[in-house]
Amino acid sequence: RVTFSHLFLKDWDSAREVAAYPPSVGPLALYKIDEFYETIDYAYSGYANLGNAIGPYSYTAEDNIMTDPVLCLFQYKEGTIFGFNESYVFNSEIDETCMNVTHNITTSKFFSKDLLDAKNITINFSALVKATFSIALKTVNFKAAGPITPPDCYKFDIEITFDNSDHDGQVLLSLDAEPVRLVCKGDIEYVTDNKIDSVLRSILNYLVILICTISLLLCSRAIYRAQLLKNITVEYFKVHFNKELSQEGRLEFLNMWYIMIIINDIL
Repeated sequence: RVTFSHLFLKDWDSAREVAAYPPSVGPLALYKIDEFYETIDYAYSGYANLGNAIGPYSYTAEDNIMTDPVLCLFQYKEGTIFGFNESYVFNSEIDETCMNVTHNITTSKFFSKDLLDAKNITINFSALVKATFSIALKTVNFKAAGPITPPDCYKFDIEITFDNSDHDGQVLLSLDAEPVRLVCKGDIEYVTDNKIDSVLRSILNYLVILICTISLLLCSRAIYRAQLLKNITVEYFKVHFNKELSQEGRLEFLNMWYIMIIINDIL
């Protein structure tokens, strides 16, 4: 998330990466209309120039062609304010407008304001509740936990949110990245000559086998002795009370937990 914030959030500062109380900086927010469009332009530019990132990021298309980001606007159906005479027109129903952000970055610089004008979409910031800018990318993580651990592959669904729900002149800016685990395809050369690692794994395997064997023997002995005690009890009831021990009473000598442990040790 920190890496994506540096790549796609305009004016992101490293001070925001340190969890401190009280916070050393205020919330990341926008206060001017131009800043809103510039933030979208910055995110699009960062996504279009993904190859400049140090991280091994790729687009989600099979041929690694840039996929279109999606810009969504959530606005009140009516939200016009006439501050000079304290009047307004308001309809609390929220309209959602989503569009693919398509542009050839090699021919000209991207401007979100021009895109919206071309689609005949006007943002009324008095009525704007929220806006989202969504992109997706893939990556392969070579960070391995051990010499025989394969790399991990992920897809990240990234969403930049412009939150104007409070309508206080401050549009809060945030970024969320949702990871999705993917099945990797690749050639892996494992390290097989690590003798210390091999010896440690062998010791662990032998230790597990030894403990399971001891557990199996002890549980089997406990069940066997319980059955001997059951036979003695049955005989006692016959001799002294001239009656058979009930089936429920016989089952009291059979501990199902021991049976489960024995099955687990065998497996």
